[in-house]
Amino acid sequence: QVQLVESGGGLVQAGGSLRLSCAASGRTSSSSRMGWFRQAPGKEREFVVAISWSGLSTWYADSLKGRFTISRDNAKNTVYLQMISLKPEDTAVYYCALGYGSIPYIKSAYDYWGQGTQVTVSS
Repeated sequence: QVQLVESGGGLVQAGGSLRLSCAASGRTSSSSRMGWFRQAPGKEREFVVAISWSGLSTWYADSLKGRFTISRDNAKNTVYLQMISLKPEDTAVYYCALGYGSIPYIKSAYDYWGQGTQVTVSS
């Protein structure tokens, strides 16, 4: 089993920045990938970004490139999501996920999910 715990969400003004963290514990594997998804009220959960175990490969939602950056520290079993120039439309619950599927952009590629952390961007 794997447990994922997100932190770092909060309320920020438009144009501001936040860094989310996701701490993994349990039986993680070097073949796994970690990703971030988000879900706004009334909308489907959507892919944000993912990173390979090594950190050498990353995948971004095209619309978020340049504003969001994923990184990881395997010594701490933690993945980070740095978000800059935040917009009100970035308001959502952000979920961390870990999985072994071959396609990083889809929810079904992930087996474990965190409880989510709320990000609210005010205009």
